[in-house]
Parts: sequence; structure tokens; C-alpha cells
Amino acid sequence: MGEEYDVVNLIVLGVISWSAVFVLMRKMFSKRSFEFCNRIVSTIHAILAVTLAWLSVEDWSCPVCPLASTSSPKQRLALGVTVAYFIYDLLCCLFDDRLRFSFDNALHHLVGIVGLGAGLAFQKCGSEQVAALFITEISSPFLHARELLKEVGYRETNLNLAADIAFGVIFSIARMVGGPYLTFVTVSANNPLLIKATAMGLQLVSGFWFYKIVKMIRYKLTKTRKKLGLPPPPTSLQTGKLE
Repeated sequence: MGEEYDVVNLIVLGVISWSAVFVLMRKMFSKRSFEFCNRIVSTIHAILAVTLAWLSVEDWSCPVCPLASTSSPKQRLALGVTVAYFIYDLLCCLFDDRLRFSFDNALHHLVGIVGLGAGLAFQKCGSEQVAALFITEISSPFLHARELLKEVGYRETNLNLAADIAFGVIFSIARMVGGPYLTFVTVSANNPLLIKATAMGLQLVSGFWFYKIVKMIRYKLTKTRKKLGLPPPPTSLQTGKLE
């Protein structure tokens, strides 16, 4: 195959591989929950996705250039690995032993699958999509770390609060600073309409999660201030939770 990747085979192999990693995690952490093992897989994917996105950048003086260009083999590899992960994780949610179906999470996965899948199908806008992959996954290790810490006994600790704040800050900078700029250049360039629509959809989803994260951080900081005997800051968002 050389540097050319059969996208369909890559995605199928990727779904099988992510599933195999999950089974391995279940064997290694047999006393932990289904979600705990799945979040380890998700952390591995986030680190791998950011690394592949980083390695696929063609011009560091303009990371999103060339715009509306044909995807390179490295870019297709990065996107294919992530599409496979999204499919695996969407299916995995259906087998969660807590039997919780999250519409928010399902929508996020579907937008990702459709958007990245469209880019792979058209073999266009590789630079923009790799940049989107980097932006969306850079905060994910901290998202999963905060939940993993809770299960191993560090709920309501300073370490867990630090993970919350790190996640919130990185997410906010990536999604609400880098995200709008990337959405603008993607919509402005000569990209297929479906790519433009999914770029806007992803930014809307990011805005929704940003709102929930702000509420979560203010809620956690308010609880911490109460523990320290300090008066809570005046705000209308103190009741927000994202546990």
C-alpha cells in the first residue's frame, strides 16, 4: 500500500483494534467499572490522535494550510483512526453497565463521524480537519483524568479540582479561541457544503459544552471556597454541575 491507506479497511481494522484494547483493559482492571476501562481507551486515543495530527502538519508557519486541499496520507491516517474510535465508542456506550444513554455524547460522536467521514470520502480539507482533530482532542486526557481520579478514590480532592480546572482552561482556549477561527477559515474556503455544515455544527456543540463547563468550574470553586470558610463569589451560575 505504500503511503496510501485504504480508508475502509483502516476504519474496520481500527474499530476491531480499539475494541481489542478495551477487552485488554477489562482484563487488566477487572475490578474496575466498564466506564473506567473505556476512559483509559479514550485517553489512549486522545494522545494518539493529537500526536498523529501534530505529525501530519505540512507547514508550521500556517498549520491549517493549504486550505481546501487534497488530504495527505498522514492526514487520512489520523482521521481514519479517529473515525474508527468514534464508531467504537458510540457502540461501547450502548453496552455501558450503567445503561445510560447520553444524547449529548451521541450527538458529539455522530457529528464527528459524519464530519471526518465526509472529509475522508471527498479526500479534501485535510489540513482543516486535522487542525479540528487537534483542537477537539487536546483537552480530552484531562476530561478522562478527572473521572478516573474519582473512581480510584480522589473525588472532591485538590488533585481532582486541578484536573477539572486544567480541562476547563484547555477546552476553553482550544474550542472557543481556536475553534471559531478554524470554523471561519473552513467555511470561507472552497470546501464541500457538508464539510462546512459539520464545521459549524461542531462549533455549536463546543459552545454548548463550554457553557456546561463554565457552570461546573464555578460550582466546584464555590464548594472549595465553602470548605475553606470563604464567602462565595456573587454569580448566577453557582448551581451548575458537570459530574
